[in-house]
Amino acid sequence: MDLVLLQSWLDNVSFLVLFVTMLLYWTSAAFPQWSALWSLGTTGMAIANLTTATLLGARWIEAGYFPLSNLYESLFFLAWGITAVHLFAEYSSRSRWVGTVTAPAAMGITAFATLTLPDTMQASAPLVPALKSNWLMMHVSVMMLSYATLMVGSLMAIAFLVITRGQDVVLRGSSFGSGSFRDKVAQMQDTALQSTALQKVALQSTTSSGEAELKISADSNATGVAVLQQPDIAVDLSPQRLSLADTLDNVSYRIIGLGFPLLTIGIIAGGVWANEAWGSYWSWDPKETWALITWLVFAAYLHSRITRGWQGRKPALLAAGGFVVVWICYLGVNILGKGLHSYGWFL
Repeated sequence: MDLVLLQSWLDNVSFLVLFVTMLLYWTSAAFPQWSALWSLGTTGMAIANLTTATLLGARWIEAGYFPLSNLYESLFFLAWGITAVHLFAEYSSRSRWVGTVTAPAAMGITAFATLTLPDTMQASAPLVPALKSNWLMMHVSVMMLSYATLMVGSLMAIAFLVITRGQDVVLRGSSFGSGSFRDKVAQMQDTALQSTALQKVALQSTTSSGEAELKISADSNATGVAVLQQPDIAVDLSPQRLSLADTLDNVSYRIIGLGFPLLTIGIIAGGVWANEAWGSYWSWDPKETWALITWLVFAAYLHSRITRGWQGRKPALLAAGGFVVVWICYLGVNILGKGLHSYGWFL
């Protein structure tokens, strides 16, 4: 089969497989008792990963260089990276909810590359002189893998915010802080639970103003914290939802922890390549500037969790903002302005 025809067939198959996979994951989340749908969704992501890899391999054979020279190729490489990170995250977490957010992201990227980009952008073209370097594979591939990894981690954080409905929750997992910090939090929670068992709580509602009165009778040696919320407004999370929130938070932290060093390596490799191509390690090109901003955002996220001991909503909001920053760094700067990293139809 002609390689060009094969590529045209594979990109459409990738989109179709990811679309069906997205529906399988969403249905699996709505009907947890249908466990077979989850397995089918995992199989669909694996097939999409292999299909996209085959497409990139065919481009590599046809063009004779690593397929990361234009927007079409980088989008499919990004989709491949998201599906690969998804398989790792799902295997490590055993949660079907990972696919409910990663499958739509990968599907949307392939749809944009396949259905929106013009034919001239999708076709292979000779490399410009600046890209004729072995650093193309080293720098660009690592940067794209870091984008994919950070996107998946950020999507898990966004899912966490949706699941917890904006409430501050106390997590018991090992996804935040140092070991001593986690032990301290766990000890405090255990103490609070034990003291609560000794307390007799009487909640009385007034008929005039709807305010709640909390009366606690506890042992004099018992210590604990009681939080009062208005019954008409507060929505308690079920144990299943709390367990899911803990899983999403844990996956988000670990995936971002994997993507951050990849981003660091990619930026360093880019500086070396820039010095070789343009005679300067750093020129404050828009892409370079936003790569630095992206690095700072996720560095702040990891610092807040490891050093400051943040957990729950605060770091999740920071990671959710990082999702937007990654997209600006990857695609936005090419739309908003021209720079040394412009490519494709944005030249």
